Amino acid sequence: MPTHEPDRHETGPSLERILRLIDPGMLDVVVAPLGTGVPVTDVVLHDPGEEREDDGARAAAGLVLLAVGVEAASPGALDVLRAADRAGAAAVVMRRGARGPRAELVEAAGRGRTALLTRRPEQGWTEVLGRLRTALAHSAPAGAAGVAGLRTGDLSGLANTVADLVGGAITIEDPQSRVLAYSRLDHEPDPMRRLTILGQEVPRWRVDELRESGFFRTLWSTEGVVRLPADDRYAERLAIAVRHGSEVLGSIWAAADGRPLAEDAAAALRTAARAAVPHLSHHQTWGRAAARAREGAVHALLRGDARSAQEAGVTADRPYAVVVAEAHDGQGADGHDGRGAGAYDAQDAVRAGRRALDVLALQAAAYRPGCVTARSGRRLYVLVPAGDGEADPARTLLASARSVPRDVVLAGAGPVAAGPAGLPASREAAELVVRVLRERAARLPAGEAGSAVAAYDEVVPEATVLRLLDRVEPLWGSLSGPVHAMVEHDRAHGSAYGDSVTAYLDASCDTGTAARHLNVHPNTLRYRLRRARELFGVDPADPAVRLLAEIGLRLAARRPHGTDRR
Repeated sequence: MPTHEPDRHETGPSLERILRLIDPGMLDVVVAPLGTGVPVTDVVLHDPGEEREDDGARAAAGLVLLAVGVEAASPGALDVLRAADRAGAAAVVMRRGARGPRAELVEAAGRGRTALLTRRPEQGWTEVLGRLRTALAHSAPAGAAGVAGLRTGDLSGLANTVADLVGGAITIEDPQSRVLAYSRLDHEPDPMRRLTILGQEVPRWRVDELRESGFFRTLWSTEGVVRLPADDRYAERLAIAVRHGSEVLGSIWAAADGRPLAEDAAAALRTAARAAVPHLSHHQTWGRAAARAREGAVHALLRGDARSAQEAGVTADRPYAVVVAEAHDGQGADGHDGRGAGAYDAQDAVRAGRRALDVLALQAAAYRPGCVTARSGRRLYVLVPAGDGEADPARTLLASARSVPRDVVLAGAGPVAAGPAGLPASREAAELVVRVLRERAARLPAGEAGSAVAAYDEVVPEATVLRLLDRVEPLWGSLSGPVHAMVEHDRAHGSAYGDSVTAYLDASCDTGTAARHLNVHPNTLRYRLRRARELFGVDPADPAVRLLAEIGLRLAARRPHGTDRR
């Protein structure tokens, strides 16, 4: 049986009220011998395998027990029900199964005090637990008149309200130190608050620092306010964990915001922690589910399902432009990142790219009301609404991305679409811009920086070439000729004839410029070009061969083969 020991005098909302707040049909009340007006203090997972004969009476008083792994028609269901009844549980929930509860189970429940509920087969235990706990938290009194009236799940409103009560800057975080909401910025934040807000999470080194000092252990193990004194780097902070029963939902942090914290700041935080329970529970269960559904609707809309516009948060009669930002690993052509031989750290680069996309998503939300974002792997999609008569609504947002290093994030904007039906074309154009920027970066000499962002109208010729190459690629593989022979030789022997011809053509047949790009002597390049003519018949002076080389070498570059790109 669970070890949770509620206060004997503690009462909670009724089982009836909680069941009204969850999705209809999620649970069925089979028998409720005392009615559904019994109070509920918590919802816990119950493992019958942990049952002990010496469990004290009423150890589960007021609890709703989720009997994971127990089907109502199974032989062991009766023992689970009887044990829950002996312990004083308000209700026990079992999986319904195809046959439903056995008659003897129903009869036993009618003779006891514990309500018997069943879970529908299509519902998962995790979802049931989350919905019941959220309903329980929503039913509990907030305990703070100052935060009454907020829409459930309005974490930003909660942060601003608590900031007024505490007299400081408020950050609401989840247990992994990710920022869920923060109060408005009335004063210049200290460096840590700025880093936390921009990165949407407490910096990892700071988390490690607080963990090693024992701060988090204290925060998660106490119900009171924990003080983090000011030092020569950061202002004083007060923090308190937000709990629902035995579960930690997150924490609320208060920092001095250009003025001393109020004298009763600690008391205000304790009140706020109680008031925050239904909001964080809502975020944990419905908020994240709604965010996932909204993000799925955005992706469906960008694939061409205009019916998803409303669910995605897109106004049907308003023009939008699509911005695509793509995170990169920061690795240069030589396998390093410019910090010295061997200094490249793939994990650092992945985290840097993720943080950069997080910052861009945050900037998009702040840039203009109605901006809609969705993540997909290493890409961030932003739907930017256009103002009246505005030709390029993504320009300002792109400008905010220009401070991001080229080797971390590339960003492109598609043309404005008049409505949802035009968004797939805008997305495709934005993705083409990112491809153009990626190819530009790959063809630059090591250490040379190019543009990290662009709009479609800035790269139309290169984007058109990519579209043509996409169409030609299937046909090219079925053909043969001088360029095919040269590419295959490079792949088989690790030679660099193709790279040499590419550099020569990119330099408009200027040997000196091409040699500098390859970092070789001009005579070396002349020798390679002569050998390409002798061995394969690839003569850049021949217009037809030059055209085929442009096509074939660009297509070959799409399939890395490990040649030495000198």
